[in-house]
Amino acid sequence: MTITKNTDNPSGFTQKLHLDKHISKRFNEELEQVRTLVMNMGKLVEQQVNDGLTSVLTADAKLAEKVIERDQKVNAMELEIDEYCTHILARRQPAASDLRLLVSVIKSITDLERMGDEAVKFGRNAIKLARGNFAEEEGARPLVELKHLGKHVSESVHKALTAYAQMDVEAALEIIKNDDIVDEEFDNISRLLVTKMMENPREIKNALRVTWCARALERIGDHTTNLCEYIVYLVEGKDVRHGNMNQINLNNKSK
Repeated sequence: MTITKNTDNPSGFTQKLHLDKHISKRFNEELEQVRTLVMNMGKLVEQQVNDGLTSVLTADAKLAEKVIERDQKVNAMELEIDEYCTHILARRQPAASDLRLLVSVIKSITDLERMGDEAVKFGRNAIKLARGNFAEEEGARPLVELKHLGKHVSESVHKALTAYAQMDVEAALEIIKNDDIVDEEFDNISRLLVTKMMENPREIKNALRVTWCARALERIGDHTTNLCEYIVYLVEGKDVRHGNMNQINLNNKSK
């Protein structure tokens, strides 16, 4: 994998996590490299999600095939970052915030890889929907609803990656709080598609495929929430994975 310099506010990331505090300049560089690798993987996954959703909404089979093919690159990036972090753990034996950084990175790339897997589901279903002409009048309303949900999830993914780059706890908490919106929109689409299947049994297969795409978006939303929880863990040292929003806000304000 080619490593490129990431410029998404690296100074903010470095300052908040004190990546430049070590006596060993090489250790500082290794931790900054970890951050760069994660952001590069995040950008690719974001592209996968956007292209996968577009392929469904436009019945673009060629774009869908590209999304499926690129999944191998996402998988390779996860393996390389995981191996890189393992080597740092073995050589440096980090503690405190350095250890939290590496642990959260290993967890984050797992969620990013799974988001990539959900994007592949878009691609596979897009190819089948294109063959079934579901993008025409019969599927118009469900696809409009799917587009609305997709826009919300896509924006959340972008905001989460920006928050990760900047270690912005407030932005991360806002995304966590808004996760219920994704769940509500998914439930609305599911009810709409059940009604459509009852009205027109011939569209059951295509309606199920749209349902699976909506489910993929809902799961991407869950993985995005996980990323934001890792930001809170990194900066605040608080594990908020199973806390309600009142507890999260209270913990954040107490810092």
